Amino acid sequence: MRVRLHIERLVLEGLEVPAGARDGLRRALQAELTRLIAAGGLAPWSAGGAALPALPAPAIGAAGPPRRLGTAIAGAVYAGLAPGPTPPSAAGSARP
Repeated sequence: MRVRLHIERLVLEGLEVPAGARDGLRRALQAELTRLIAAGGLAPWSAGGAALPALPAPAIGAAGPPRRLGTAIAGAVYAGLAPGPTPPSAAGSARP
């Protein structure tokens, strides 16, 4: 199965990522999100394709090195895409 995921914009409230660290963060996020999706799959509601205006994600804690931060962000993003009963609300409330 082929999965295509496009993240148009990633907002990191309260975190400053230096320009020189952004590429490492992006690579870590991509690698971890790929691993998580391959291991755990995606929610059934996304099978026919889905476009979400926003994806609520849990807090990720304090910033760290770009690789660790990218891995934490991937886990938070995956929490909204993982198999579960319903799609995340467009209003921005997190799933239980």
